[in-house]
Amino acid sequence: QVQLVESGGGLVQAGGSLRLSCAASGKIFSINLMGWYRQSPGKQRELVAAITSSGSTDYGDSVKGRFTVSRDNAKNTAFLQMDNLKPEDTSVYYCSARSIPRIYWGRGTQVTVSS
Repeated sequence: QVQLVESGGGLVQAGGSLRLSCAASGKIFSINLMGWYRQSPGKQRELVAAITSSGSTDYGDSVKGRFTVSRDNAKNTAFLQMDNLKPEDTSVYYCSARSIPRIYWGRGTQVTVSS
């Protein structure tokens, strides 16, 4: 099956940066959109950032101006550059890939921001 593997999570101090990667592998024909979501205990999953194959982007309000999403279409890989991290950014971050009519999810990677 198609598999999404996130990497780059870890522990960072407030104000620091992390760069997440999401690589899609397996039998996949094309990916129209790749996105990043996060979910913390007791909260619903929320959109962090998304990017289409043409480069259009969308960001959650809480990360605008701090996070940047990009992708390498040839490698079916998405990236999330996270700058000026805040403790409230602490969460499990999930990668998602839309390949119409299917949607795939990664297992998530932990991001922890200390104050």
